[in-house]
Parts: sequence; structure tokens; C-alpha cells
Amino acid sequence: MSRVLTRDAFERLREELHELKTTRRSQIAAAIAEARDKGDLSENAEYAAAREAQRLLEARIAELEALLAQSQILDLSQLDTSKVSLLATVRVQNLSNGQEQCFTLVSAVDANVRAGKISVESPIGKALLGRSIGEEVEVQVPAGKMRLKILEIRYD
Repeated sequence: MSRVLTRDAFERLREELHELKTTRRSQIAAAIAEARDKGDLSENAEYAAAREAQRLLEARIAELEALLAQSQILDLSQLDTSKVSLLATVRVQNLSNGQEQCFTLVSAVDANVRAGKISVESPIGKALLGRSIGEEVEVQVPAGKMRLKILEIRYD
């Protein structure tokens, strides 16, 4: 499954991967060596903790490698700006209470609900994708069904 990421998100993940493979790996290897030098490994809590940290690190490295290998970088020049897609800021009206909200659709790694950035993989994000101004969508959210009308689509 291909994932679409912004250039910033892709670079941030690539930098994290580099940091984990270089600096963190060597730090954990040093911690394992130091703990090993303390003797009996069967009762060495420091050694067990360092090995667990190594296991978690290698799992994160594998996860990032897979994500980056399966990702495409979004080409903003190829977007149909009349429709909602990744990086669109969408102003919607909740048809049940009349309230308006703005969401910016981002990749899952960039999502931050407090900042108004929702994942394109979220229920609202999925419902809005590919839609145009004036369209209404129905979304199943934890609080029940929500009907939204798209009022504006911007690409800042």
C-alpha cells in the first residue's frame, strides 16, 4: 500500500531513521557492552533493559524503512485544487448544529487535531477526500453520524 507524504514529512522521517541507525544504535550497543562487562547476564537488569531498548529501536527502524519505501512524495503541481486532497484546508459546516470548522488534511504522521490537522485516514478525512465545494458528506464518528457541507477548499 503506497502512502502519500508531504516533502517535509518524508524528510523528517528520513532524518529520524538516520539518527536511529547511527547515533541511537551506537549508544545502545555501548550500553549493552557496558552491562555485559558487569558479569552474570541472567541477573543483570541493565543488560535486560539495554536489550529491550535495542529490540524497540530495531522495530522502529524497520517500521520507518518500510514506510519510506512505500511512500510517494506529494507533487503539489499535480493537484486538482477544486477537490479536497492531501494538504487542503477545508471549511465545513456541521449541518446538525450550524457550526463551521476548518480542517487541514495531512498524512497520518503529521496529524495534530489541536492544530486542526486531521489525517486523510481519519473518518472525516476519508469522507472529505475527492469532494468539491457544495457537496455534503455523512461521517460516522464516535459521537454518532455527522453531516458536513463543504464551504471552501484552500491550498495555502
